[in-house]
Amino acid sequence: MQIDIKTHAHSQMIDITSQVRQLVKKSNVQNGLVHIFSMHTTAAITINDNADHAVEEDILNSINKVIPWDDQFKHMEGNSAAHIKGSLFGPSEIIPLENGSLVLGTWQGIFFCEFDGPRDRQVNVKIQADS
Repeated sequence: MQIDIKTHAHSQMIDITSQVRQLVKKSNVQNGLVHIFSMHTTAAITINDNADHAVEEDILNSINKVIPWDDQFKHMEGNSAAHIKGSLFGPSEIIPLENGSLVLGTWQGIFFCEFDGPRDRQVNVKIQADS
């Protein structure tokens, strides 16, 4: 299964929790694991607070200070900062599924992290039932 995402900014965090929940519901799997995977080297998947949008802004502001876009990188394409950020955050998350629901904490949401946008992106979602 796939989620298509159109990003609108150079760096952006997009809450995809509701889309993942819809795919889980469609699957009719009650218990197992949900694997969410970014199919891009300049983007990532993370879990964080989705109740306060200031957290997203704080994360992006902080990571952009730590890894500035223009830092004399050698990569010819000019987006090394995005590659580094994608590697630090990681391409995937695995979430338990119990009784048809994602096992997330009260304030947790699933985010697609764009570090080289705007772009059209894809996220692969694999739902595996317990045996």
